[in-house]
Amino acid sequence: MSSAHDDRAAAAPSLLSVRSLGVGLGEVELVRGVSFEMAKGERIGLIGESGSGKSVTSLALMGLLPDGLRASGEVRLNGFGHNIVDAPDRAVRGLRGDRVSMVFQEPLTALNPLMRVGAQVAEVIRIHGKAAGRAQAAQKAVQMLDAVKLPDPAEAAKAYPHQLSGGQRQRVMLAMALANNPELLICDEPTTALDVTVQRQVLDLVGESVKERGTGLLFITHDLAVVANTCERVMVMHQGLVVESGTTEEVFTRPTHAYTRALLAASDLEATDENGRLFTVVSARDYTPPASDEEHAKAQMVRLAERSADRLALEETESLAAAHEEQVIEVKELRRTYTRGRTSLFSLPGTVDALKGISFSVAPGERLGIVGESGSGKTTLLRILAGLDRPSSGSVTVAGNQVAGARESELRELRQQLQIVFQDPMGSLDPRMRVLDIITEPLLVPGQALNAAQRRGLAEKMVEAVGLPVSALERFPHQFSGGQRQRISIARALICRPQVLVADEPVSALDVSVRAQVLNLLADLVDDYALTLVFVSHDLAVVRHLCDRVIVMHAGSIVEEGPTEQIYTAPQHPYTQQLVASSMNLREEILARHA
Repeated sequence: MSSAHDDRAAAAPSLLSVRSLGVGLGEVELVRGVSFEMAKGERIGLIGESGSGKSVTSLALMGLLPDGLRASGEVRLNGFGHNIVDAPDRAVRGLRGDRVSMVFQEPLTALNPLMRVGAQVAEVIRIHGKAAGRAQAAQKAVQMLDAVKLPDPAEAAKAYPHQLSGGQRQRVMLAMALANNPELLICDEPTTALDVTVQRQVLDLVGESVKERGTGLLFITHDLAVVANTCERVMVMHQGLVVESGTTEEVFTRPTHAYTRALLAASDLEATDENGRLFTVVSARDYTPPASDEEHAKAQMVRLAERSADRLALEETESLAAAHEEQVIEVKELRRTYTRGRTSLFSLPGTVDALKGISFSVAPGERLGIVGESGSGKTTLLRILAGLDRPSSGSVTVAGNQVAGARESELRELRQQLQIVFQDPMGSLDPRMRVLDIITEPLLVPGQALNAAQRRGLAEKMVEAVGLPVSALERFPHQFSGGQRQRISIARALICRPQVLVADEPVSALDVSVRAQVLNLLADLVDDYALTLVFVSHDLAVVRHLCDRVIVMHAGSIVEEGPTEQIYTAPQHPYTQQLVASSMNLREEILARHA
């Protein structure tokens, strides 16, 4: 396969040539010696973790580096008479949006909130002289919105960005990027914040669009499964250097650099070490990448099937045992209806049914996964379980505490028994408090008769339990990495020894190597502290690794529930089937490329 790709690359004319590209900030080199060639129509993935230099490299290719950063080296686009690194800004401005376009990670910050989306697409067309006038530009804008498969494009053109969903906004960004048929499209983490089905749709759309137009694609991401699905060639960045490059199959099945192997190991949630733990950067040397050899690949698939069968049998046994235990969470006919504001002076207030009579129970020590996309009702359910919202009807009991109708004073015990770890630790940690005060804050509620020395002793035990040094207690949240801040959040949640730990997308914002570490930590703590875990995520692979049982939510209802392997290997409901089919699995994507 690699030789065939090399032959095609050699035959295709060069589109982009990068030689010894460097980016610095003062004396600090952020990117060093990046060199590569891209053929016309070629799709290249640029992967690496936060701080590796991926986004800075892409901005340098576009001539968009912010003030204070300096670029060196050579970036040549076929037919452009200047080196983009030191070309006059006026000349490079003519390239952007015309011959070279970019799709950013967060479309809501990239789109003008005061302009209708159709007008924004039309503006790109008009600026580069691709329409005779405003009317023609507006007409072409609607055509582009139709090309990226926005429903009712003429009406969508009249909407403002905040009136569209995340996936629809990303389609608008793609329409803007492709409006003038660019020769090079740079996508910087364009699907990171999207639900799995929307991610799959956007990736399919990007692939179809660049193929139809013969556009070169540089796809920047930390998600290796996305690269395996989308790109022919891959470059791996680490600390500002490209440490490995080659065809996707070569790099992902026969990595030569230790960092590439570590990324693969941490991304492959179907691979575990001899102790059943996910591989991390430290343990990656023992990881065996997915095989490209057909017989070896078949053997791997057989082993995976056997492991799934064993786990399914174990889960069914545990489920039967749990049925005879007292349930730590009981939810019966839970409904939550919100009232919308009036849309006009004479209209009646509308209502939204966030939860539509759901019922389920969780046994002590169980690991329950709740999956579903944006708007499914997951967050509303969590808020009610934690006593942060009240149900419209139905009953909720958590660790013996009735939530519905309880007074604030009666919810104090509930909040001692149930703690939450949130998605964004920086947003849930007070930046003005030291870690010691953050972790011990739950111990200050009335009824906790502990003095300062006792609280500090408990805090020291907790930071050590989550893998941080005792010295961390004297520091502030901004002095830690994202993964370390999430460990602080977990320590705070567990210091009062709750029965139930609710984790709300706790690893979605983390790099893959840090994700593996935090997931291992959660699994260990759940076992060590005999916790009941409710794990909420849109990442089906993470839930499959961590949870015994899964609830699938859609539009405020539970559409399917059961043992994890049963849900994943034999989903019954059409929505569950769509979720499973849309989720990307690194191992399966690599084996599919070889097939």
